[in-house]
Amino acid sequence: MDGLLNLWSATGLANLTFPALAMIAVGCGLLYLAIAKRFEPLLLVPIGFGAILTNIPVAGLADPGGLLYYVYYIGIDSGVFPLLIFMGVGALTDFSALIANPRMLLLGAAAQFGIFATLFGAILLNYVPGFEFTLQDASAIAIIGGADGPTAIFLASRLSPELLGAIAVAAYSYMALVPIIQPPIMRLLTTEEERNIAMPQLRAVSKQEKILFPLGVLALTLLFLPAATPLVGMFCLGNLMKESGVVDRLSNSAQNEIINITTIFLGLAVGSKLAADQFLTVETIGILVLGAVAFSIGTASGVYMAKMMNRFAGDSPINPLVGAAGVSAVPMAARVVNKVGLESNPHNFLLMHAMGPNVAGVLGSAVAAGILLALVG
Repeated sequence: MDGLLNLWSATGLANLTFPALAMIAVGCGLLYLAIAKRFEPLLLVPIGFGAILTNIPVAGLADPGGLLYYVYYIGIDSGVFPLLIFMGVGALTDFSALIANPRMLLLGAAAQFGIFATLFGAILLNYVPGFEFTLQDASAIAIIGGADGPTAIFLASRLSPELLGAIAVAAYSYMALVPIIQPPIMRLLTTEEERNIAMPQLRAVSKQEKILFPLGVLALTLLFLPAATPLVGMFCLGNLMKESGVVDRLSNSAQNEIINITTIFLGLAVGSKLAADQFLTVETIGILVLGAVAFSIGTASGVYMAKMMNRFAGDSPINPLVGAAGVSAVPMAARVVNKVGLESNPHNFLLMHAMGPNVAGVLGSAVAAGILLALVG
C-alpha cells in the first residue's frame, strides 16, 4: 500500500494545482497565437512551451538543478542571450534610409516618450491597492513601450527579474499586435491630406558611410552613455560585420545560426519565469495594461513629432505616418506605415522612408534602457 501511495504522490495528477493548470493553459494560448495566428512565432513558440514545461508538477525543470534553471541562469541572468540577439539584429539591419535622411533620428527618439511616460504611470499605480512597484520595477515595465523584446528582457533581468516573465510576454505580445494597435492611432491623429503626402526619393548611400555609421554610433555611446554600450555595442558589431563585406561567414552566422539558436533558448528561459506563483498576480494585469499604454503613447508621440517636423520641412515634406515607425518593432512597424499610406494613396510607397525611424527606434530603445539602467540600476 505504501508503494502505491508513493507512486500516486509522484504523479502529476496528485500534484497538479489550479494555478499551475491555468498557466499551462496560458502556455497553450501562446502556442495558439504563434501557430494559428502567426503572432511572433519565433519567440512565442519557445516561450509558450517553456511556460508549459515550468508548470509541470514534480518535474522541477525551473528549480535549481533543472534544465530551464540553468538555461535562465546562463543566458538571461548573465545578460548574454539578449546581447547575442542584438548582434544578430544588427547584422540584419540596413541603415541606408537613416543615413540618407538623418532627421528620422528625431522620430526614433520621440517614439521613446512612451517609455518615460509609462515610468511615471507605473509609479502612480502604487496608489491602487494591490500594486507595489519599486522604481526598478517601474523602469523595467516602462521599456515595453520601446517595442523591443531583447531590450525589455535585458533591462528586466537587471532591474526586476521577478517580473521578467510578465514583461517579456507583454513586450512580445504587443510587438505581434503592431498591425492591430497602430493603424487606428495613426488614422485618428492624421488627416487624409497628411496621409497623402509623398516624400522625395532617398539619395544613394555609399559603402563608406555604411561602415562609418556603426562606428560613429558606438563612439557617441561610449562618450555620453556607457551604460547602453552592451546593447548598442553588440548591435553595431553585427551591423559592421554586414556592411564591411569582409566577414560574410561571420555575418551570415550572426544572421542565421547564432540568432536562431539563441532565440530558442531565450524563449525557453523566459517561459521558465511563467510559473503560476510569479505570473498569476494583480501586478501582471498592471504590467499588461501599462505595456499597452506605453506602446500607444510611443506611437502617438512619433506621429506628433513627424507632424511638427513637417511644418519646417520646406521642400522635403514628411508624411506624419512614418513617425509611427519610431517604435523599434523592425520591420513590422515600417510595413504597417506603408500599408496605411497605400490605403490613402495607392502610388505613395513609404516603406523605405519608414525604415529610417524604425531602425532609429532600435537605437532609441537601447539608449532609453541605458538611461534607466544608469539612473536606477
